[in-house]
Amino acid sequence: MSEGLQWQWLRFDQLSREQLYALLRLRSEVFVVEQNCIFQDMDGLDAQAMHLLGVRVAVGSAQVPELVAYVRCFPKGVTFDEASIGRVVTRQSARGGGLGHVLMAEAIRALQQQWGAQPIRIGAQAHLQAFYERHGFADMGKPYVEDGITHIEMVRQPG
Repeated sequence: MSEGLQWQWLRFDQLSREQLYALLRLRSEVFVVEQNCIFQDMDGLDAQAMHLLGVRVAVGSAQVPELVAYVRCFPKGVTFDEASIGRVVTRQSARGGGLGHVLMAEAIRALQQQWGAQPIRIGAQAHLQAFYERHGFADMGKPYVEDGITHIEMVRQPG
């Protein structure tokens, strides 16, 4: 699940070209190609976000580290009145072992360490409601359609 995984918490200007390419590629692979959803992923907000990259490094191997998990986080007032987490994504080949849960727990931890314990709002794909509920998020009853996919707003209270 999280063995050989290294977390990198970086501002946009700290991302290397390789890291930026890897995260944009992963987002495109999943959100555009896999989900068959044509939308503008590069929305002009990346420069205002903190980026959490989960990189798998094979122990004792000469393999190039692989980005397998990613989220971007915002302080309150950028995308919502609350702090927020978005673009939650895991590489398809890395799914099925709980990596998404490890990613969310790490994102919540990193966000709170950066900006303090506070409410966190997300715009979640509706079919992932139970996943996010496991991390303390509650449906706010505000469903909406974005890029042809039903989403719901969810908030996690601090604590």
